[in-house]
Amino acid sequence: MKYKYKTRNTCASTIELELEGDIVRNIRFNGGCDGNLKAIPLLVDGWSVDAIEEKCKGITCGPRSTSCADQLACAVRKAYEESQKNQ
Repeated sequence: MKYKYKTRNTCASTIELELEGDIVRNIRFNGGCDGNLKAIPLLVDGWSVDAIEEKCKGITCGPRSTSCADQLACAVRKAYEESQKNQ
């Protein structure tokens, strides 16, 4: 399932990803810090929704209460929940 998530309070505006069961692949951030947002998808590609949440949820960026990594955790959980409704 392909999924697009609109981020909140980050430099990246959206996150696109593919979900196969609970495995996340092909993550792409639109906007944001180029280097970091190339690295994050490479590091977590093939991880489960739970693993991404465990490592990324709650990470902040400067004075913000969120970050692109935290928003990725939100995105994968929301995508997974939506995929379960459609089964």
